[in-house]
Amino acid sequence: MYDYALGGKDNYQADREASKQVREILPSVLRAVQENRKFLRRAVRYLLSIGIRQFMDIGCGLPGRGNVHDIVHAHDPAATVVYADNDPVIVNHYQALLSSSGTATALLADVRRPRDILSDPRVTELIDFRRPVGILMCALLHYIDDEDDPAGLVKAFASAVPSGSHLVLSHYNPDGLSAEEQATTAEIAESMKITTPLRADRGHVR
Repeated sequence: MYDYALGGKDNYQADREASKQVREILPSVLRAVQENRKFLRRAVRYLLSIGIRQFMDIGCGLPGRGNVHDIVHAHDPAATVVYADNDPVIVNHYQALLSSSGTATALLADVRRPRDILSDPRVTELIDFRRPVGILMCALLHYIDDEDDPAGLVKAFASAVPSGSHLVLSHYNPDGLSAEEQATTAEIAESMKITTPLRADRGHVR
């Protein structure tokens, strides 16, 4: 459904039908997906404009139009990108896309284990932690339970990179949604097997 919302081709009839149903019930859901991807693209282009040449996309989600590596390598083919996600289907898609790339990779990993990601040889081969890094966490933290300390996870990644690095973060915000629309959003999430409640305060970082 995420891929379909972005105009991709990696989706099935059931995904398209479900997406159309969601659009009829709560159009803002699919628009939010599209706006989130636009924000990610703008952020990556900005980081490139100020000299960032290393990127880590944590909780990357399915590839679609305008992936991070597409934008980055169009600007600088030597720049490096690491994708990480805990869904093997997502990682397999990226690995297939990046099979011939020497400057981008994707690994199956869990954001709740930042040390495992930061120390992975595939990461350290492409990311020089002595140089600035763009850390991307878009539409991710609202899925992390409070007991997993989302703020602490962000700090773990931020503390691993040097001065001059940047964090790109987008987050679910129900402002503007009525109580009925918020309830509908929760029902849609449950139907998609998203068991973690979508909460605006989840992942708050001071």
